[in-house]
Amino acid sequence: MWDKVGPRNWRRPLLLQPDNFTPPERTPWGGRRIAGNLKLNTGLEVRGIVGEAWELSVEPDFPSRVVDGPTLDDVLRSDAALLGREATLGSTALLVKLVDAADDLSVQIHPAEADPLLAADESGKPEAWYIIDAEPGAGLYLGFRDGVSRRDVEKAIDDEAEVNTLMSFVPVSPGDVFLIEPGTPHSIGKGVLLLEPQRVSPGKRGITYRYWDWNRKYDAAGRLDSGGQPRALHRKRALDVTRWEGPREDALLDRVCHRAGPAAIGGSARLEILAGDEGCIASEFFSLQRLAGSGDLELPADDRLRSLTVLDGCLALHDGETVLELARGQTAALPACLGPLRVELDAAHAMLCALA
Repeated sequence: MWDKVGPRNWRRPLLLQPDNFTPPERTPWGGRRIAGNLKLNTGLEVRGIVGEAWELSVEPDFPSRVVDGPTLDDVLRSDAALLGREATLGSTALLVKLVDAADDLSVQIHPAEADPLLAADESGKPEAWYIIDAEPGAGLYLGFRDGVSRRDVEKAIDDEAEVNTLMSFVPVSPGDVFLIEPGTPHSIGKGVLLLEPQRVSPGKRGITYRYWDWNRKYDAAGRLDSGGQPRALHRKRALDVTRWEGPREDALLDRVCHRAGPAAIGGSARLEILAGDEGCIASEFFSLQRLAGSGDLELPADDRLRSLTVLDGCLALHDGETVLELARGQTAALPACLGPLRVELDAAHAMLCALA
């Protein structure tokens, strides 16, 4: 794990292993676009479906590893300078996933981080979605429609009715950004491929409560099977943490959605701030920036750990001492102690994610 002479110097861009996938039984709705498309040039040979790739993670169940090195969590805990403003946490609360929905995800919700009923090893989790690709007509279920009450949802669940009909369906296109705050009911619809930054307390597991899972049943391997078992639901907890008085429909979209449009891969190199303090959409949780095009640009120094995921083309990171090349489907962790980075883009499309 460590060099014989002592810990390595990790104060550089860190390439993460590209194969941190969830098993099919955990994500039975998964598709084939992550391993079979996004990560095609990483040398992986994956059979079957992949619902999620945990690109940057210190979560205990699916921790990221540095290529030819230890877990990212071990690296971050070895040197507080890598964490910057998160140094007091011991590790990072940033978690970044790729999600491929070949089928609809369950209708679900996340509690707030301060929810008093969470166990000691559990964390609430705000998250965001950046749409990479979407089949025609694909979209998201986001919030209950105006006038839908707790009793309406309870009755639909108990009657095994279609809970999605009580929700707002939002068609999506590449480049759309959504902020999913705790207490907001949601579901990723089939045909959507997205990048999902989350904030999860280090050493804990982000909690999801399911209202409803489309009345589906599965076998032990995660395949649809009418004679199988349904996934566990969390009816009361999901209803209890729902923000029933929050904005809905257009009012909700105005607050949490920005349509940035497709990345301009064919143009000159550019950096767009999509969400955060200065972005097109305000977020108290995340900073989301998009790199696109060809040519050089500079990433300024930043006192926080950042995640850089390449979604198309390739790029090279120059920190003054080393050069790290990233291809489509690869992710690098950028420690907080780095100075300005020169980024050389080649028909690239990449997302830079950090906590606010």
